[in-house]
Amino acid sequence: MNEIMEDNIEALLQLNQQAWDRRTEIHLKSKFYDVEGFLAGQCKLNPLELSLLGDVRGKNLLHLQCHFGLESLCWSRRGAWVTGLDLSPTAIEQANRLAQQTKQAVHFICTDVLSFGDEVKPEYDWVYTSYGVLCWLADIDRWAQTVAKSLHRGGKLCLIEFHPAVDLLLGYGYFSRDEPDIEVESTYTENAGTEKQRVALWNHSIGEVMSALLRHGMAIEHFQEHRVSPYDCFANLTERAPGQFVWQQDGHEMPLLYSIVARKQ
Repeated sequence: MNEIMEDNIEALLQLNQQAWDRRTEIHLKSKFYDVEGFLAGQCKLNPLELSLLGDVRGKNLLHLQCHFGLESLCWSRRGAWVTGLDLSPTAIEQANRLAQQTKQAVHFICTDVLSFGDEVKPEYDWVYTSYGVLCWLADIDRWAQTVAKSLHRGGKLCLIEFHPAVDLLLGYGYFSRDEPDIEVESTYTENAGTEKQRVALWNHSIGEVMSALLRHGMAIEHFQEHRVSPYDCFANLTERAPGQFVWQQDGHEMPLLYSIVARKQ
């Protein structure tokens, strides 16, 4: 990546960091995240990730793009030794406050994923990242490299991500390109109001994600597409059952999520 592109990426990262600083303030007060419920002991992890990771007691778990730490802290409650990282200093400040309130020994780091990959050592049993994370990354190959460098041999990645078919219906592209989409948009929680943030978003197809992982020595053990989302975060969703949202398009259910488990060889 040349120097001009690196400077541009740095400016876009700053744009996204500022947006997520503000979104953190909004999300903390939302019913969507329900911080009060978490503090009362509720688990904010979904059945999908719980089934894919299984028993994490005593495992070293790295949570990439952890926002303000609810999932990280829930993995800690289940017995994992957790490190969570996020680009937003506001989010990491709030994550540390929640860790203190709940007396959870989670280590939170404020940095972007790609820079973290330059320094990380292979000490983790699991890398976990989920639900709307990859679109914030300019370079999917460096992301996969970060994942691989973080894991010891035999360690695993669990990725749960919104399906890029949804992006097509929302007017975005499917395949990666150098220039991001610059959008001015509201956040996804019910208390967003009319406030909007300017953000930079990158497309990454499923094939590109899987190919990047394979290039960096990861063996795909699980891949599945899912028609149900646990989150009501798109305008066209209907609730088929409690906590199960679907998107009907021309009488057919759209794929909303995909999940990957990959092992470092």
